[in-house]
Amino acid sequence: MANPPKITVYTDGAALGNPGPGGYGIVLISGRHRREISQGYRLTTNNRMELMAVIVALESLRIPGSHVTVFTDSRYVADAVEKKWVFGWERNGFKKKKNPDLWRRFLISFRKHRVSFIWVKGHSNIPENELCDRLAVSAARSSNLLEDEGYLSDPGSVT
Repeated sequence: MANPPKITVYTDGAALGNPGPGGYGIVLISGRHRREISQGYRLTTNNRMELMAVIVALESLRIPGSHVTVFTDSRYVADAVEKKWVFGWERNGFKKKKNPDLWRRFLISFRKHRVSFIWVKGHSNIPENELCDRLAVSAARSSNLLEDEGYLSDPGSVT
């Protein structure tokens, strides 16, 4: 494909208690195509759900090399990438860093595309961001909750 697609992604994560039940919401937009994704977890944290939203969004993209702009209200995620902290964490084996399982998973998908992050203020009337928030909270409250294996295996290394 001569021109990889341009994809706009909105993400949000939520936890009802921190830790507590949590969920993520995603809106993917490419041209006239639009897709919403959400999932809830029985016991997790807000930051894990913020990061999980981005991971699932990137993993759902079918065409490598896509130009992806991720809008997130998570400074945790946006700053880690845009300020390049995550690459230093990786070089140091994620020693003393929170959520190493998810950051490793993130980097695999991140490297398959051309991804940039734009931080947006939460609850600032950006329709897709507001929708992601509703999807994340609804997923956290659903009866179809998964286990966050990374959180359960090492709750001391997550936040």
